[in-house]
Amino acid sequence: MKKTMCILLAVVMVVGMLAGCGSSGSAGSAPAANNAPAASGSDAPAAAAGAFKIGSSGPLTGGAAIYGTAVMNAIQIAVDEVNAMGGIQFEFQSQDDEADSGDKAINAYNTLMDWGMQIMIGTVTSGSGITVSAQAYQDRTFMLTPSGSSVDMIADKDNVFQVCFTDPNQGIASADYMAENFAGAKVAVIYRNDDAYSQGIRDTFVAEAAAKGVEVVYEGTFTEQTQTDFSVQLTDAQAAGADMVFLPIYYTPASVILSQANQMGYAPTFFGVDGMDGILTLENFDTSLAEGVFLLTPFSADADDERTQAFVAEYNKRYGEDPNQFAADGYDAVYIVKAALEAAGCTPDMSAAEICEAVIAVMPTISVDGVTGESMTWATSGEVSKAPMAIVIQDGAYVMP
Repeated sequence: MKKTMCILLAVVMVVGMLAGCGSSGSAGSAPAANNAPAASGSDAPAAAAGAFKIGSSGPLTGGAAIYGTAVMNAIQIAVDEVNAMGGIQFEFQSQDDEADSGDKAINAYNTLMDWGMQIMIGTVTSGSGITVSAQAYQDRTFMLTPSGSSVDMIADKDNVFQVCFTDPNQGIASADYMAENFAGAKVAVIYRNDDAYSQGIRDTFVAEAAAKGVEVVYEGTFTEQTQTDFSVQLTDAQAAGADMVFLPIYYTPASVILSQANQMGYAPTFFGVDGMDGILTLENFDTSLAEGVFLLTPFSADADDERTQAFVAEYNKRYGEDPNQFAADGYDAVYIVKAALEAAGCTPDMSAAEICEAVIAVMPTISVDGVTGESMTWATSGEVSKAPMAIVIQDGAYVMP
């Protein structure tokens, strides 16, 4: 009966929201500075009785821990803010999956399900997400991944949605930006060919570059086992005359590439994607080597809108550093879930499967304003619609070019 009632409520909400299309309001938004209460440590508001249980998994240890830790930190901030508002309440638990795509990812998911998770904000990485999303599809658990960008996470799974851009969209947007802003550049591409994230972005970038007249003069590859020495790739890129190097990779191998390019006196313009966000906080990395690096991202901590500045200030207060794009996606994910639950009329006494069906019905109808995008909407395929922006690293900070 509860499932039937929720579906009926969801239909009512959809009709009401469609009737209101064209209005200036949105179904949900992260609070601006004047109504986003600061909460940390023992001062964080506790969830009221009858809270929805949301869980997340990501790398909290290992080489990708910067991503997972940022997401979990930001989710906690948003959960505390929502709980302080009254109304919908959340309990939150996170698990470490070490960015693993096998048993560790499934074990983290199962631990959350044993706890009673009703909605998953995760996973953080695509490898884990491809594995977990398949299980969540069978279980009928709703998933909203902050930063798992592989299309394989959402393909043929009506219960999985993304906050971040998909890999293909990042490749296309990067090629379009170069065509518009770096006309005549000779581009080298260095990508990891055993990683779905890197390979996926590379594939659409190369296709779009050809369509837009961006000249790719060299392509070099590496694997997880060979990401400590890029001398061959950099030498070949330089010999090919590349004055721009596209890096659809994560920040750890990118830091090695920047260091080795500097050592050999090769100084092209480097252009990355969202996986590069985090390089400025990488331990023992000389951030001066990243000066002038471009990347496309939906978030900049230097943005001057009130919502972003409130989030950045609270993140700094709690954790002593600026949030990266992964943190911003995690923060927005909580408000997206809140908006969807409200639109579907769900209640905490419902099962995960009942909530899943109800939220699926309303996701393509809601619009959410967040720190990673205004008026974010979702296709039934799970893809988000929002505009990327280019930022450049200057004086050790991400700024608008």
